[in-house]
Amino acid sequence: MASNLKPRLSLLLLSFYILSITANSISEDAPTVYEILPHFGLPSGLLPDSVKSYSLSEDGSFAVELENTCYIQFDYLVYYEKKITGKLKYGSITNLKGIQVQRFLFWFNVDEIRVDLPPSDSIYFQVGIINKKLDVGQFETVHSCRDKVSVSCRQSLKGVLEKLCLVVKNMEVRVFQVTTGIPILIDLPSPVDEIPMLITE
Repeated sequence: MASNLKPRLSLLLLSFYILSITANSISEDAPTVYEILPHFGLPSGLLPDSVKSYSLSEDGSFAVELENTCYIQFDYLVYYEKKITGKLKYGSITNLKGIQVQRFLFWFNVDEIRVDLPPSDSIYFQVGIINKKLDVGQFETVHSCRDKVSVSCRQSLKGVLEKLCLVVKNMEVRVFQVTTGIPILIDLPSPVDEIPMLITE
């Protein structure tokens, strides 16, 4: 009986060993999110270097978790929330949540990112009704991110805001210089229902 038990125990231990090696090799061979993006025709540098984990469903829905919220300076300052979700398709990310871009003094949600098919030197960020065309080269490499906006940027914004006073009335903005009191007229964009198609800058 004891001699019959010894081969079974050896077989059981060998099975556990093979299973543990297989599990380790599977986890080591799993592609990173930076390797997955190019398989969808997108540059790997769309996400910062601080990705902690990600999940990707068969339908293309994904969730990316970063170590922290962060900022990266491309042509525009981009803010990444700790969790980013969307849907990957070849050449685009739709239903995007968790990425914002700064334009002037305002932050706007990036709703979609897409590239030309066949590939070109351009990438498009859809922000509301605006499609912003950018050079794809700045997204080819993965960038490290900052955990906050630089002090010099905050100080310059503070300096601008201290000198201006904004008054919004009837779809027009009046900007007054605090020191001189001289008004500057700025028209707000038309309501969304008056714009028949997307605008590409």
